[in-house]
Amino acid sequence: MIYPHNFEQKIGFDKIRQHIENKCLSTLGIDRAKKMVFISDYDTIARKLHETEEFVHILQEEDEFPANYFFDVRPALKRIRVEGTFLDESELFDLRRSLETIKGIVYFFLNKETEENTPYPYLQKLAGDVTVFPQIIIKTDQILDKFGHIKDNASPDLQRIRREITATLSGISKSLNSILRIAQSEGVVDKDVTPTMRDGRLVIPVIPAYKRKIKGIVHDESASGKTVFIEPAEVVEANNRIRELESDERREIIRILTSFANELRPYTEEIFHSYEFLADIDFIRAKALFSIQINGLLPTFEDCQQIDWYHAIHPLLFLSFQKQQKQVVPLDITLDHKNKILLISGPNAGGKSVCLKTVGLLQYMLQCGLLIPVYENSRTGIFDSIFIDIGDEQSIENDLSTYSSHLTNMKFFVRNCDDRTILLIDEFGGGTEPQIGGAIAEALLDRFNKKNSFGVITTHYQNLKHFAEDTPGIINGAMLYDRHLMQPLFKLSIGNPGSSFAVEIARKIGLPEDVIADASSKVGSDYINMDKYLQDIVRDKRYWENKRQNVRLQEKRLEEITSHYENDIKAIEKQRKEILAEARKNAENILSEANARIENTIRSIKEAQAEKEKTKKIR
Repeated sequence: MIYPHNFEQKIGFDKIRQHIENKCLSTLGIDRAKKMVFISDYDTIARKLHETEEFVHILQEEDEFPANYFFDVRPALKRIRVEGTFLDESELFDLRRSLETIKGIVYFFLNKETEENTPYPYLQKLAGDVTVFPQIIIKTDQILDKFGHIKDNASPDLQRIRREITATLSGISKSLNSILRIAQSEGVVDKDVTPTMRDGRLVIPVIPAYKRKIKGIVHDESASGKTVFIEPAEVVEANNRIRELESDERREIIRILTSFANELRPYTEEIFHSYEFLADIDFIRAKALFSIQINGLLPTFEDCQQIDWYHAIHPLLFLSFQKQQKQVVPLDITLDHKNKILLISGPNAGGKSVCLKTVGLLQYMLQCGLLIPVYENSRTGIFDSIFIDIGDEQSIENDLSTYSSHLTNMKFFVRNCDDRTILLIDEFGGGTEPQIGGAIAEALLDRFNKKNSFGVITTHYQNLKHFAEDTPGIINGAMLYDRHLMQPLFKLSIGNPGSSFAVEIARKIGLPEDVIADASSKVGSDYINMDKYLQDIVRDKRYWENKRQNVRLQEKRLEEITSHYENDIKAIEKQRKEILAEARKNAENILSEANARIENTIRSIKEAQAEKEKTKKIR
């Protein structure tokens, strides 16, 4: 369930839909994009997400996927259900080319199935029961040429008629050229004039003053009145014959097309099913293209209620900033069964609403089957309902103030929320007197929490921050602000409430110091000190987070150095062993050679026993 009716406009999904429609190749995909809706069935969402993810891989890794000729001929197919009707040449040509595309896509997936690992199981399953129609393609090729026109030999009668048209036109042309040469020699028409066509009849352009010099019928004159177009009497009969032949040709073409439609008619339901598949492919392809554009991917998707996102990016903000060569500050956010409701506080224009809209838009995109821009280690879940209360809902027609409209939404939320609902509420409790507004907001927050609903809620109210701090299931969060530069950091920090930095912002804007001092005294030192403590907590938390990050970096560096030295030691030890092994081998070789020489010497001495000089020499 989605609430309110203009939910998509509020979170910007209407613009996402438009991006996808613009990437479709035909009205087939556009119709699918227009009908894209929020789904709460886990298996259906998972299938759509996997289909889109697989198509991303196709776009990035495959060069031969058939992506031409996505034509929507369903209206024409509906029309020929009636006996005696037919597809015209252009419709038949679109049918032939799109059926060829369907066949190419199905065969693309069938060929992939022959491999050991099936790379696109979800898309292959989608293509598995789709019928292709090679016999219709062959039959169409017998009728149409490669440009989509009816062939001369589509039937014997058509071939005869066109031959006669050609012969008759040739005769007319010869007659006209003969008449034209005579007229040119007599100066009736200019030398550069050639026969032209008017109302389907070949005529000669003539200057009005000489129009009586050529016998025939005046068919037309130029807009300036300086030229009249005469059909010479000698070719009137032949031109009439051309008209008759053209009528015969048209009747024969209609007969051929009607005959083809009669053969096609029994298969129209199956063909419709194939075009539904082509529509799916067009739509999935458009979703995949958009995913690539926004760096969308499929994180871990589980059948439970959770949001555990790292580096989540608002896609519309990303596209806008990309044009400006700016970077979007990513969002890290966690909602689980321990902390279901996140209460975000912090300064105005600090990014609270963007954070809330990012959560709403990405969750809605996910449950419409779209990949989302988060890190791969993110974990996503599923909600049955998303309720949002954001922006100015003042209604002149119904005489409702902004606060009344807000309370109307809250009434709906309290009645309909449950543990499978996520609530997105901006400026909770605002729009009325702070004390009672804060009290009502606190009571509502308590009801939401008791109903185990999930939620992202923004507020400035101190009592809600205290309530969140003391209530299990609710956790504070703060949009960080740089006190020194006096500018928002647009970064969410979960665990502590945030300060509105009202005094600091007022001072930066240049509000007189005595006004600030007077305001501070009116709210009391407790409030000012508490706000200061919140700022100090956020500042200290940032300081220690930076310290912790530096320690992590140092530890990582130390691990890298240790690993490097360990690898070096292993390499040296390996090298030492190799050297020792080599030395041992060399020593064995030397010893073996020495032993051989000694044995040879002994043998030589024995052989030369009587010759002392020779024995001495051998020794």
